[in-house]
This record gives sequence, structure tokens and C-alpha cells, in this order.
Amino acid sequence: MTAQILPFQSHTIVQVQGTSYSRQEIAVVNEISLTLTINGEEWLSFLCTPLHQIELAIGFLYNENIITSLAEIVDYRLCESGDNVDLWLSFSPAKPRSWIRTSGCSGGSTSQSSPNLPVFEIIRTYPVKHIYTLIDLLYHQQSIYKMTGGIHTSAICDLNEIVLTVEDIGRHNTLDKLAGLMLLHHLQIDNKILLTTGRVSSEMMHKAIRLGCEIVVSRTSPSALAVQLAQKSGVTLIGYAKRNQFFVYSHPERLDL
Repeated sequence: MTAQILPFQSHTIVQVQGTSYSRQEIAVVNEISLTLTINGEEWLSFLCTPLHQIELAIGFLYNENIITSLAEIVDYRLCESGDNVDLWLSFSPAKPRSWIRTSGCSGGSTSQSSPNLPVFEIIRTYPVKHIYTLIDLLYHQQSIYKMTGGIHTSAICDLNEIVLTVEDIGRHNTLDKLAGLMLLHHLQIDNKILLTTGRVSSEMMHKAIRLGCEIVVSRTSPSALAVQLAQKSGVTLIGYAKRNQFFVYSHPERLDL
């Protein structure tokens, strides 16, 4: 039986207000080092929140284009201590000689600098009110954030609602976990929209495009390279999203403005 590692821990802190203070118990988000082992060979380690570890590992391989479907995975297992995922594949992939450390706190790793990316045609438009509704729904999906703070949330939506939501200290990890969940649950989601609380850097945009998201919505800013990738791939990139306003960095013609 696998040991359960909670996504948060209880800590005693000192709260200072003005010149007075008090002690209280609060929840602090947990962080572990998770090792990914492929066909018996250790590949790399993630810094992550101990939730959906198997999904993180599988989604990472998918987003890195190392696997293309669940059929290529023979077996998988999370070790009893919860800090190692063993994956057995139907083939022997070449382990990348080096990993590029991606940007941000608890940043991820990638082996790709310029993978071939699809281009999304604009075949439908979305009401602005629909985007506002999804942004509002994201606020209500952040269960661990409401307890601890210090954690990112990402969600996959369709035309009507949020379908999947995950939380992790690493914004890159949230997109890998979403990919893993979709593969393991055989989810076919049309008209995918990605919502995220994290900054959209180039590697985040790569993962979003790999997931097939034609709209990416962030509560904060994108990088210049992410904007270029979105423009090239036909993705509508939205930043600084709030319940009543947002910035559109690429392909505003996908929205009913």
C-alpha cells in the first residue's frame, strides 16, 4: 500500500500585527522531490506537490513528445514512499543528454527547444462573457490555494464548463498533470481552453499547444516568446485575466468583441 503524503502540513507561526504578536497553526503547502524512472533507468526529478504523481510523470512524457499515446505505456507504479514513479514503455526511448531548466520557481525541465507545433485555425468564435464565466469558475476551483496559498492552479475547459482542475507548486507541473489525467481517463475534449494562475512562458505555451488548447488564459502575464509562439500557432493568448477585464496578446479575432 502506497504511503499517503499530504499536499500540506500544519505549522505553528507567529503572526505580527503592529507591535503585538500571536501564535497560531496554519497550513503550508507541501513539496517533494519526485523521481521519474523509465524502463528501470532514472531520468530526472521533479519538485512538485504530492498529488497526481503518476499523472505528472505520464503527462510530462506526453508533453515532451516522448510518448504519443497511453498505448505506449506497458505499466506504471508509484512507489510506497510516494516519491518515485516507475514507468515501463513498449519501446526504449533515448534519454536526453541534457535537460533545459525552465523558468520560474520550482521550474520544470524540458529536452526540447523548438518542437514541431500544430497551427489552430479559427473556425469558431467565443463570447467574451464566456471567458469571464470561466475565469470566475477558476477562483472557486482553488481548494488547496484557499488553505495554504503558494500554489498554482490550471484547468482544462470546453465550451461550457471546467472539465479538469489540478494544483501544484510548479506551474509547469500543472500542465503535465492535466495531460496525464486526460490520457489515463481517455478524455476527448473538444474546443479546449486552458486556464492557469501561472505566468505563461515559452515552455508553458509549448505544453498548452501540445494539449491542443486554442485559447490560453492566465491571471498574470505572458513572456514575449510565448506571445510569438501563440501568434505563430493560432492560439488566442489572454493575460491579466480578471472577472471583468483581460488583455488579448494574440488572435483577438477568435473572440466576439
